[in-house]
Amino acid sequence: MTAAEAAAKIRDGALTCEALTRSCLERIEARDATVKAWLYLDKPRAIAIARELDKRAPMGPLHGLPLGVKDMIDTCDMPTTHNSPVFQDYRPARDAACVAVARSSGAVILGKTDTLEFAAAGRRAATRHPQNAAHTPGGSSSGSGAAVGDRQVQLAFGTQTGGSHIRPASFNGIYGLKPTWSSVSREGAKQYANSLDTIGWYGRSVDDLTLVAKAFRLHEAGEIASPDIASLRVAWCRTPFWSKIEPAGEAALEAACARLAQAGASVTELVLPPLFDGMFEAQNTIMMAEGRASFLDVALEFGDRLHGDFHERVDNALGITPERLLAAYDLAATARKAFEALYADFDVVLTPASCGEAPESHYSTGDHVFNAMWTLLHVPCLAIPCTTGPKGLPVGVQVVAPRQADARLLAMAQAMAPVIDHETPRYAHIA
Repeated sequence: MTAAEAAAKIRDGALTCEALTRSCLERIEARDATVKAWLYLDKPRAIAIARELDKRAPMGPLHGLPLGVKDMIDTCDMPTTHNSPVFQDYRPARDAACVAVARSSGAVILGKTDTLEFAAAGRRAATRHPQNAAHTPGGSSSGSGAAVGDRQVQLAFGTQTGGSHIRPASFNGIYGLKPTWSSVSREGAKQYANSLDTIGWYGRSVDDLTLVAKAFRLHEAGEIASPDIASLRVAWCRTPFWSKIEPAGEAALEAACARLAQAGASVTELVLPPLFDGMFEAQNTIMMAEGRASFLDVALEFGDRLHGDFHERVDNALGITPERLLAAYDLAATARKAFEALYADFDVVLTPASCGEAPESHYSTGDHVFNAMWTLLHVPCLAIPCTTGPKGLPVGVQVVAPRQADARLLAMAQAMAPVIDHETPRYAHIA
């Protein structure tokens, strides 16, 4: 079941929280030796919490729903290792704000999912793609994407600084929302780049994403009616980085456009002006420069025990000058206004969520070139499964709306998703 289907059954008394939690734990037991999505699980505690929730009136939209937490987000009752050798014994005293909101809404925090070290660089996750263990599930939200994609859990938190949330959604054939920057508190999550970091969530349907959006009280989430597909004006966008697209990514975008047009939507091409050509470089400049401050404390404290990737950031190996950083900030500010002015001519942007299929690699988590610009623009992005590539692995697309239009994006995605997503395999098994 999707999270939304399970929530409805729990409300109607047709399903218990304990039964749902036990089913997830059984799936994890059967699959995780291969997928390796989890860094920490406390099965007896999860069952005890679910059993307690069965005794209570519904606490909120997530009541009784199992949820995975990316292991660079603090949990008061579980370790937060950041997948770093120097934090293996770290046990925070408080939940991160997003975890506290989820618990208060009735979620069962099932465990901690594997991640790229500090969701940034250094040590890679051990997680494998659920459909083919030779391939990456993407990153840095590796474990969360794979766990939801493999039906081990209904929902999971991910984060995005460049493309770490939307790209794994595409690779694993699942839905994901990266909300408007700063609309969800990042307190208690490891900081990489303050002006980019965003907490998002994975599910198996747009309704799942909307449930979590309601828990976080995103403005009007779940209150806007889904429009008729024939009324939608969709602008498809190659982006200035089209030279990086792979055949599978191009095919997914073409398929999504064709399906929407056939369903009656107005589909036109959006060619971004030259202003946007430097957005990938600007995002990387800001990410690396802000990373200097974010990792200075751990570099000083742990020295050679800390992976060299973080020392490179702290030591400014790229030689980023204050002038270059300010130019990147200024470009981002100008581009945000320019991008949203374009929406007079359309309702939503449709664009690649990844270059193509998940790479055959246990080191590379894929290229974030089709995500970085949208992250820097601070806009909400929603990943929708679309098709499969030549190796049979999922390839998705993403839809994008202006800042603070998360609820409208969810409503439009409800209309678009059944049209775009009708051939992605729903149940994954290792090839």
